[in-house]
Amino acid sequence: MQLSIVIPAYNEAQRLPRTLEATLGYLRTRGLSSQAEVLVVDDGSRDETTAVAAGFPGVTVLSYGGNRGKGYAVRYGVLRAAGERVLFMDADLATPIEELVKLEAALDSGAAYAIGSRPLRESELTVRQPLLRELCGRAFNKIVQVAATPGIEDTQCGFKLLTRDAAQAIFSRCQLDGFSFDVEALFLARRLGLKIAEIPVRWAHQEGAAAFPTRAAYLKAGLRMLRDVVKIRTLHARVEPVSAAAAPLSR
Repeated sequence: MQLSIVIPAYNEAQRLPRTLEATLGYLRTRGLSSQAEVLVVDDGSRDETTAVAAGFPGVTVLSYGGNRGKGYAVRYGVLRAAGERVLFMDADLATPIEELVKLEAALDSGAAYAIGSRPLRESELTVRQPLLRELCGRAFNKIVQVAATPGIEDTQCGFKLLTRDAAQAIFSRCQLDGFSFDVEALFLARRLGLKIAEIPVRWAHQEGAAAFPTRAAYLKAGLRMLRDVVKIRTLHARVEPVSAAAAPLSR
């Protein structure tokens, strides 16, 4: 198995068909259908997410009952992935699946963890987020850079590729179940001396996220993320850091 694609999903019955059709079609175009797996992790959805995903040949649905959070869903899928490389991506297909080749090139060049990034000069944002979300995202990232991941411009883009070894090493240690899991994973990658490549990608904001039905819900989630970021160093104090020179950041 060359590639595993992990898609966390919470109440995504409406948006999943387009994402799965595009993903499976892309794999067929590249001749990877028999060498790749698509894992949809249902995070306790209350709609028809599981039935919709199960209706696509070539898609495996993983579930555990209850809504545990995006971080838990990604971790659950990544640790069960069989591919030599593991991509986890958002169910809304905000980053087109064709951008995978850019992340693959980074791994071919020696990176262990390639992350899509929106703020880089070469990135192409075809539909921007609402202004409040964009401003809050920038402020959050500034805090994250100081507290946990200096030098990384975008921790939250939902399009990331890892080698299998890196995926197992990182996500077997992750503990955060919410949206701040991305920060935790990158923090651990640094601690473990893994090379991270931040890659410019095409990206378009997608409406309809079940996790943020209102502005208040979005702001509440942001506060929880800030709280979690403060906890990351304490959670992983026993992970011995590798020298910074062994964990370079490339773009």
